[in-house]
Order: sequence, then C-alpha cells, then structure tokens
Amino acid sequence: MRLSALLSDGMVLQRGKNTSIWGETKPEQKVIITFLGEIYETFSDSFGKFSIKLNPLEAGGPFEMVFDDGEIHKIKDVLIGDVWLLNGQSNMELPIRRTLDLYEDEIKDAHESNIRKFSVPMQYEFHEPKQEVVRGEWQCVTPEQVLDFSATGYFFAKELYERYGVPIGLLQTAVGGTPIEAWLSEETIKSIGGYEEELALSKDEAYVKNTLKMQDELYGNWFRQLNETDPGLIGTWFQNEDTKAQWRSITLPCYLEEEKFKDSYGSIWFRKDIYLSHEQAKKNAKLVLGTIVDADDTYINGELVGSTAYRYPPRRYKIQNGLLKEGNNVITVRLIRTHNVGGFIPDMPYQLILEDEVIDLTGEWNYCFGSNMDMMKQAIMFQYKPTGVYNGMLYPIRNYSIKGLAFYQGESNTGKPKGYGNLFQAYIKGIRSLFQNDNLPVVYVQLPNFFDKGKSETSNCFAELREEQRSALQLEGTAMVVTIDIGEYNELHPQNKKSVGQRIALAARNIAYGEEISYSGPMFESMSIVNNKIYVKFQNAEKGFLENELKGFEISEDGIQFIPAKAEIDQLQIVVFSEKISHPKHVRYAWADNPEYVSLYGSNGLPVVPFNTTIYCGI
Repeated sequence: MRLSALLSDGMVLQRGKNTSIWGETKPEQKVIITFLGEIYETFSDSFGKFSIKLNPLEAGGPFEMVFDDGEIHKIKDVLIGDVWLLNGQSNMELPIRRTLDLYEDEIKDAHESNIRKFSVPMQYEFHEPKQEVVRGEWQCVTPEQVLDFSATGYFFAKELYERYGVPIGLLQTAVGGTPIEAWLSEETIKSIGGYEEELALSKDEAYVKNTLKMQDELYGNWFRQLNETDPGLIGTWFQNEDTKAQWRSITLPCYLEEEKFKDSYGSIWFRKDIYLSHEQAKKNAKLVLGTIVDADDTYINGELVGSTAYRYPPRRYKIQNGLLKEGNNVITVRLIRTHNVGGFIPDMPYQLILEDEVIDLTGEWNYCFGSNMDMMKQAIMFQYKPTGVYNGMLYPIRNYSIKGLAFYQGESNTGKPKGYGNLFQAYIKGIRSLFQNDNLPVVYVQLPNFFDKGKSETSNCFAELREEQRSALQLEGTAMVVTIDIGEYNELHPQNKKSVGQRIALAARNIAYGEEISYSGPMFESMSIVNNKIYVKFQNAEKGFLENELKGFEISEDGIQFIPAKAEIDQLQIVVFSEKISHPKHVRYAWADNPEYVSLYGSNGLPVVPFNTTIYCGI
C-alpha cells in the first residue's frame, strides 16, 4: 500500500465532515480502514487507487488508524482538529530560528504536542501536476522542532489552540521569493494571458537542464576564482598586526555607496579590534552583526565563527569558549558582494554580547579590498516561474481537508504592482476550486512598511501593491490583516511575527470560527468636501478611533502634487485640511512604501488601512 506522506504518524485530520483518506494498492483490492471504532470498506479501482470518506469527526486524540489490504498498515498518534494551509513567500516561510532576537526566551521551553506542522518539500513542475506528496513528516512543537516552524504560523496556531483547545495542524507550502503567478494553475495562467513565453521556456526540459547546469558552473567558477585570488585567504594578513597600517578607516554600519566601492564586487575585508579583560574573555559570547549584504565569512582571532551565503538572515554567531582572549581580539568580516550595493545595514544591532554585558561594535572599523570580481549574474529561479510550485506543492495536497488558508505574499510582485489584485483574486478562486470549497476562509497579510534601498523613495510600489491586495476583500469569506505599523523600514523580513500571527488569528476567529468580534482596523469608505476641508468616513469605525496626534495625512487639488495636512478626529470621521490649499479634492494617508507616520488606529487598537482617494477616482 502507498499513501501520501501527509497520511503518516502524527498527522492532524480536519474535524467535521468531508475528510477523506486515500491511497494506492493492488488493482481491485478490498481495503478496510478501522478508525475510532468505525469500519470503512471499499475496493481499489483498476489502477489500484482508493478513497474513503470518513464519518464526521470530533476533535481529539491521539488515535490509531489501521489499514487492511491483505496486509496490516498503521498510522499512529493521529489528532483531529483544524488544519490550516500556510502559503506565500519568505515572510510566511520565515522560521522561528530567524526571530530569536525577540522570541528566544519564549520558545526555549516550548512543548505542545497539539500543535503540529507538515512542510511540503519545495519542488516545481511545469508539465503535469504532481499527484502526491512523497516525503516529509509531521512535527510537533518542541524546543528543537519549533525552530523550523513558520514563525507567523506558529504564533497563529498558538493563539487558536489557546482559545479553542482544539489541535491545530499547519500545512506549510511557502517558498521564499515566489511571485503570485507561481501559485496559479496553468489553466488560470492561460486565461489571464501574458505568460506564454515564460511558460513555454519552463516546459522546455533541455532549456531548464542546460540553464541549471550553466548557472552551477558559472557560480562555482565565480567563487572558485574569488577564493583563489583573495589575499586574505591565501595568506593571513587579515589577522596580522604587521599589516594593520594597510587598512583604511570606515564608520559602520553603512551601505557601500561611495565611489571607491562602486565597482568593488568580490570581497572586502573589515576589521575591528576589541580589548577584553581576563574576566570578559571567559564569558559565554555571541557576535551580533545586524544584516550584511550580500554574504559574509566572519572570524575572531583568525578562526571562522560563522558564514551566511545571502543577504537576508540576521548574523548571529555563537563564539566557542576559549576563542576570546585577554587583551586585544580581532573581529574580521569578509564581506562578499555579488550584485547588490553591499554593506552593513544601518539601524540594526552590531554587538559583542558577553552574557549580561554588551559591547557596541558600531563606529570606526578598518577595511581593505580583497579580490575584485565582475558582478555576478543573477540566477534564474525556476520555482518563481508561472505554475511551477502550484503543480509541485499545492496540487499534491488537494485531497487533504483543511479549515482555511493563511496567506502572506506580495513582495516579489512589487516591481509591477498594477494588476496584482486580479492575479490575487484568481489565486483565491483557484485555491477554493482546488480544495472543492467555494467558501474556504482566506486570511491574508497586507504588506508591512518597508523601504527598498534599490528603489526610488517616491516609487510607492509597496503602497500600490497594498491597495491591490485590498481589492480581494470583495470576495466573500476573506479578511485582510494590516501590518503597516509592525514592519521594519530596513528589513524585508521583520522579526515581529508574533503580532502578525495574532492578527491573523483574530481575523480567523471571525471568518472561520464565527465569532462576532472586531478584527480589522477602520477602512476608507467615502469622503465629502465642505468648504476647504475633507471629511473622511470609514468602515469598521462604529466605536470611533483611539485619541492620538494625527500625522501622515496629505491632501491635493489635482491628485498629483500632495502636501502634508492637518487631521482631527470628529466623532466617527476624520477631518483633513491645510491652510495652503483652498480647494482640496483628494486625500491620502500612510501612502508610502515606508510611511513616516502611522498614527490612526481604531478603538480596537488596529491600524487604519492606508488609502489614497485618487485610486477610487481613477487618477
């Protein structure tokens, strides 16, 4: 007998009705399933496939499920509860281990066998959709295993479990960097149009194979040449006191934007000397180096303490006992710049932590160029191509009953925000069709505040995509989680995933569990102009707003040139005005990739949804 890897020890089955068990055995073989005292019988078809629909299930467990197709098979430790699909890109995928600056103490003793997750292996397919998940396992919350849980998913599940006491299963399918079109079926992609060339190339097996081979060789050769010509690796000058005079001074953290760094792809070495007492040198130590672009190898006293191969993860390196010494200690960072501006991201922690003592590492460092290389060509990532991960990761789980969908995606579509709303609505309809549930609850995260260093300060691509995301609320059974106040301007992957998970759970309590609760901040509804003032009315504002000094509002006469405006709370509406504009026609609030001010909250403490009235006027 062959079963999907989803149907395995530790699984969480969806309570209620419409839960099925399926598999494959010999053709026309009698199959008996015994579960919860019930006996289910069926015969496999001429291809050996079988499916049995279970009677309505009540939450509980653990239980055992027994299969008999002439041989006995068992699935142990089965729970019944609510199963949620986690889908999207890196901010949904981001594991707890990447958020330990905030949650290390909270999860160090985490034990909860009633919260479990199954990570569907990342794979893409451009021909026929994959039929089954063939590997993977269910894991429950322990201090070790929780580190690989989606941080957003974990805190979401924790909220639901603590409220309802029902086991929660998480089907994790998120893949970093994936645009929305990668999660659409081929049928949907073809109906939308515009992706024909990409899809045809992705279906060309020779092209894919040759591209992957060429890229492996190209990047392998790039790094081989880098390492063979980098004097810091060939010799030991990066830790040698006699060569210290060759190093130039620089203040860190900073981006490497100066002319002298303009074409410095390859390696640049950075060095800082720290003097420690005998007592300090004996303490347990950790090196915190914010985030470094693009990659780094980091040494202390000539010994490698950590490496990170790409730009996003926070650099948190434990230092082996005995490596630090009394007197001078040399911290050396080999920064590898492949294609980005490069640098040490500002406004992040740069510290040497010695148990209860923190030594600040910002300020003066020294640097020296290593090996100079050509800019690395960016790789073609086939998991980002249309239909790929839909076929490889979503379609194979279609038979597994779920309670709802939690979705966090959009960053990879900010380069072209216009039209995202149509793609997103097609995605929601596609998921509901895939799971044969037109009413499947969908909770999704609107992108948080973030400033992309590679884009213009006035591009507003994140702001525009947020509005495109909002358009999906016209579909019944959807809820949008607003996070405009809990992002980080310099971090595409903000660590505060607890608040995100809690807000998703709050929305789910309403649209999936039927609680009559307020789960959204106020949302623009309409505006009127009286004399020189604009009066803005909102949905979800029946109980008014929190009293704050209001900032972040702008008004305009033509919908193009906006200026900062004053705003006041007037019972259930907001009055916006400026002495500099006599005939205002448009107003916007928090309308920027990284708004300077997020000041307006509903009485429930949730932020007002950013808005721009020119959108609704067709400007």
